[in-house]
Amino acid sequence: MASLRSLAKLTNSVAISTRTMASHPLAGLLGKLNHVAIATPDLKKSSDFYKNLGAKVSEAVPQKEHGVYTVFVELPNSKIELLHPFGEKSPIQAFLNKNKDGGMHHICIEVRDINEAVSAVKDKGIRTLGEKPKIGAHGKPVMFLHPKDCGGVLFELEQE
Repeated sequence: MASLRSLAKLTNSVAISTRTMASHPLAGLLGKLNHVAIATPDLKKSSDFYKNLGAKVSEAVPQKEHGVYTVFVELPNSKIELLHPFGEKSPIQAFLNKNKDGGMHHICIEVRDINEAVSAVKDKGIRTLGEKPKIGAHGKPVMFLHPKDCGGVLFELEQE
């Protein structure tokens, strides 16, 4: 009997959570995880690490307009984006100055409509790093969200 009551409570809790989620302004806007970005002081060493684990690893691509080199590590369900500074004013260099060994830089979540998603997060009081979306390293519109409003994590929204 106790287990039936527990199941009933759980079912009721899930139903409430589902209703709450459905009425949430961001519900339906967030898609799948696109990638986790890792800043690295040694791109070759980091690339070799993933190659040695059997992952498919791209060549380094200079992204001059973003101040980074990118390497993509393909996983069955997502990607890892390795970031390395390109040029003296690279935002990744500033990150590495604070984190000598590198580390997680940001996570990227896909959205169906970048403008709708940006409007929704701003309506919720979440600050963006920029006024409007820019074209990211993948050639798609992106917007970064302020880490202080996202649990300390730099969050990137990317158009599907």
